[in-house]
Amino acid sequence: MKSEKLACSFTPARVSLFHRFTAKAGTGLLTACVLLALAAGVAYPQTARADDDQQGIAAVVNDQLISRFDLDQRVKLIMSTSGIQDTPENRQRVEPQILRSLVDETLENQEAKRLGIKVEQKDIDAQLEGIAKRANMTTEQIDQYLETNGVNKESLVSQIRTEIAWNKVVSQQFGPLITVSDEEINGILERLKTESDQPRYLLSEILLTFDNAEQENEMFEGAGRLAQQIRQGAPFGSVAQQFSRSPTARNGGDMGWVYLSQLSTDIADVVKDMGIGAVSEPIKTLNGIYLIELRNKQSGTGNDPMKDTWTLTKVVLPLAQDASGAAVEARVAQAKTFQAEFKTCDGIDALVKPFAGARVDAPQAVVFGNLPPQMQELLSKSKPGDLLPPARARDGIELVAICDHKAENAQLPSREQIEDNLYSQQISMMSRRHLRDLRRDAVIEMR
Repeated sequence: MKSEKLACSFTPARVSLFHRFTAKAGTGLLTACVLLALAAGVAYPQTARADDDQQGIAAVVNDQLISRFDLDQRVKLIMSTSGIQDTPENRQRVEPQILRSLVDETLENQEAKRLGIKVEQKDIDAQLEGIAKRANMTTEQIDQYLETNGVNKESLVSQIRTEIAWNKVVSQQFGPLITVSDEEINGILERLKTESDQPRYLLSEILLTFDNAEQENEMFEGAGRLAQQIRQGAPFGSVAQQFSRSPTARNGGDMGWVYLSQLSTDIADVVKDMGIGAVSEPIKTLNGIYLIELRNKQSGTGNDPMKDTWTLTKVVLPLAQDASGAAVEARVAQAKTFQAEFKTCDGIDALVKPFAGARVDAPQAVVFGNLPPQMQELLSKSKPGDLLPPARARDGIELVAICDHKAENAQLPSREQIEDNLYSQQISMMSRRHLRDLRRDAVIEMR
C-alpha cells in the first residue's frame, strides 16, 4: 500500500513517533502520526468544498478534487517532518511527487469505498491508543495536543479509518491468491547455510516507482535530490518513511542484514563497493529507482552486533548548573582519579565513596542497536572494564562504566520468518500493481 510514511515527534527530545498497522497482509501498511492531523484534511482529500475555487485546484481524480490548500499543507507537513531543508526551491522540487502521492491516496480511498470496506470504531480506537502509547501519552493528552494546535481530531481519525480500509482491501483481494511453498522456504534456508561465510550488509532502502518513461526520468531526478538532502543531514529513515514505496518504509527503510545474492544485480554491484555510512546514487532496476544506505558490514553469519547486549552503569559527580569554574575543575580532577582507579564494576560503590555526593546508578542492560550513534561508536571501541570519557551533564560530571558485553547468538531465520517475508514481498508487488491499474483506469487531471 502507498500510505503516507511520516516520522514525527511532539518535542525534539522525544523519540521518532509513528504508529503502524501491520496485519499479515504485509503491504497493507499504516504509518499514522499524530502530526498527520496538522494536514487538516490533507491525507485523504474530500469532495469539493465551497472555497475550492478560491483555493485553486491541484488535481481532479475521478471527479474528486485535490485543492491547492491540500497540496500546500502536505508539502509543509513533509518538509517539517522529513528533515529536508525547507526552502522554496526544495518545495518546488518535491511538489510533483507529493501531488502524485495525494492522487494515489485518493484512488486507494475510492477503491475501498467501491468494495464496501467497513472499518469498526474499535479498530480506530486501537490505533489512537497505539499512537498515545508510543508517544508516552494518554489519548486525552493527544486530544489536548491536537486542540492546543488548532487541529480537528477528525482529520486524524479520517486518516486512520481510510488506511485501515485499504489494508483490508489488499488482504481481501490478494491474500487468498498467495501461497508460499515448503520448497521456496527450504531453498532460502539452504542458500543461507551455503553463504554463511560470505559478507553480510546492513542496509536501508528507499524505493520510488514509476509507470512510464516520463515518470521514470522524474523519479530518477527526484531520487538524486533526496540523496543530496540525506547527505546534507536529512535522516535516511525519515525520508524513507515519507517517500519510499517499499514495505520497509514502515521501519525507516530498514532491510536488515542481507547477502549480495539476496539483492538484484544492479543493487549488489553498487553495495559491494560502498563504504559504511554511505548513501548510493539512484539505482535503476526493474522495480523502480532505489537509494541504498550501508549502515554496517560484517563477514559471515557471525553475531549481529546491533543486537548485542551491553551492561552499563553511570557514575555522577554532582555539580550545580551554575557551578563555578573552580568547582567544575575540582570535579573533573575527581573524575580523572576515578578513571585511574577503576578496573571493573565490582566494588564501584566503594570506589566513589571518597567523592562527596557521588552517585552510582544501578547497572542497566541495553541493546546496542537502540543506542545513539555516538554511544555506539564509543562502545564499538571498548570492552568490559573500560570507562567512557567523562562528560558534563545537567546534574554534574558523568562517567559510564562498561560492566559486561554479551554477543547475540547468531542463528538462521525461522521458517515462519522466511514465510512471512516471502508473503510480504508477494503481496507488496500485487498491491503496487493494483494501484497502478487503478491509476491507469482513472480520469486524472493535474492542474
